[in-house]
Amino acid sequence: MESTGFLAQACIYLAAAVLAVPLFKRLGLGSVLGYLIAGILIGPYALALIPDPEQVLHFAEFGVVLLLFLVGLELEPEKVWELRKPLLGLGGQQVLWTIALVMGVAMLTGASWQIAAVAGAGIAMSSTAIGLASLEEKKLLGSPGGQSSFAVLLFQDLSVIPIFILLALIAPAASQHAVDLYAVPKALGVIALIIIASRTVLRPVMRIVAQTGMREIFFAFSLLLVIGVAMSVQAVGLSMALGTFLAGVLLADSEYRYELRLDIEPVKGLLLGLFFIAVGMSVDVSLVAAQPGTVIGLALLIVVVKMAILFGLGKLFSLKSREALLMAVTLSQVGEFAFVIFGVALGSKLLPRETYDLLNAIVAVSMLVTPLLMVLYSRLVSMKSPEGPREAITESNQVIIAGFGRFGQIVGRVLLAHGTPATLIDKDPNQVELMREFGWKCYYGDASRMDLLEEAGIHHARLLVIAVNDTHAALDMARLVQARWPQVKIVARARSRTDAFDFRELGLQPIRETFHSSLEAARQALMALGESSRAAAGIVKHFEKHDTEQLDATLKVRNDREAILNITEQGRQDLKALLQMERASPEEPN
Repeated sequence: MESTGFLAQACIYLAAAVLAVPLFKRLGLGSVLGYLIAGILIGPYALALIPDPEQVLHFAEFGVVLLLFLVGLELEPEKVWELRKPLLGLGGQQVLWTIALVMGVAMLTGASWQIAAVAGAGIAMSSTAIGLASLEEKKLLGSPGGQSSFAVLLFQDLSVIPIFILLALIAPAASQHAVDLYAVPKALGVIALIIIASRTVLRPVMRIVAQTGMREIFFAFSLLLVIGVAMSVQAVGLSMALGTFLAGVLLADSEYRYELRLDIEPVKGLLLGLFFIAVGMSVDVSLVAAQPGTVIGLALLIVVVKMAILFGLGKLFSLKSREALLMAVTLSQVGEFAFVIFGVALGSKLLPRETYDLLNAIVAVSMLVTPLLMVLYSRLVSMKSPEGPREAITESNQVIIAGFGRFGQIVGRVLLAHGTPATLIDKDPNQVELMREFGWKCYYGDASRMDLLEEAGIHHARLLVIAVNDTHAALDMARLVQARWPQVKIVARARSRTDAFDFRELGLQPIRETFHSSLEAARQALMALGESSRAAAGIVKHFEKHDTEQLDATLKVRNDREAILNITEQGRQDLKALLQMERASPEEPN
């Protein structure tokens, strides 16, 4: 009977997701809002198809853990170190300012300072799941605003132990429950143990598991790894998501990172969707209906205040307005960790039951607002990323062209004229449809994914042409192919000088998108000003050689702004002197 009940509930969850998410995606409202609304409808306060959302919420929280592990896999320790300024500065100030402001307002309305402190601590938290899922869905996690949002979320996870210590100190029963003075040393000890194990024990064990050649065993080990780390950090009071993120970072340079990502990604997506459904089920519709002005009004007020704080801090930390707004929208809601804080406060008699119910309703409503704000943000700044249907790739050629826009099309046409067919992949469904109208067999998909490259026959290919617009995806693709299929040659398009630096650091010689066409325009401009065809060609030839040499020189000091400025200025003078000597010489250029 219990198994029947479990299967029936599973069917309800899956049916709700399958019906709601495609509808909301089609309406342009995003998958997160679809999951949340589906949860509200099937939850105990609406259709009551699922009576107890708490059990599934605790289980589905593991989706957030897997999400942070995968994010960690994409970040090497050096990149995490680069986030230290937004982590401590942005994250620290966001938490402190939000707590202070909420406490002030709550105390002005007559709340005790203890209740005000609990409310401030909970409201200062943002939803890791909603924030990161929304950024990933919009392909904005790698943007400055996305990275800043991620740093703030990390700091909030680091605030777990201090907040719990604070609750223990201010609780009425504090004298009966001693504060664990060893909480911080124990947490640091577990983190140190994870770091040491990842460098000494974990990789040899992973090698042994991988040598079995059994995909299901490697998948089982992947889940065992994540669950083990999560339980270890939870045992010392740390956030499970924070611990697994650390584990992901430590494995970011591992040769097994791609298999880990490929195995965990589908489970993460399913559990994360289940988590959003569970959050939706926790929305007390009856309380919202009884006090709509209070619940909805306070939720919207909190969202606006958090957006103002985050936007102001973003500008203070030199983010562009668009990026600061992205961070403000992404983190404007109150997070799932607020449920935990308020639950602990209720158990410690810091919160009366009616206040607890009201705060939980406000948290849930605030979560519903963020997906709508993300839609508005996408439309305002024209950064919406369309999606389309996935189609199985039914051909295997020696050449794969990733990105079949204006650049990829020219390469493809030349290769076809040469008698060399290519497998064409593009992630813009409109572009795929347009190409098919003109007779090109183009497949929809994200070529930076290992499974799609394998499906396209990368292990048999001789050449990969990278011509995608997403710089981060292009670099990920290049690193993946170099690591897994080193025999495949890579021709990459660089959209900017910075992109060219990144590709050169990988040992590639990228083609700068507008460089050669700009040189031709410069040659014609010189001829229009009276230079002969040979003289104009000579000047352009010298400039091309000089610019390539300067690119190599600045690559060595790319992180030293002053050195780059000095090289650039010296280069201008050297080029001017060179061209003056060329004009004074009676010899024609070769």
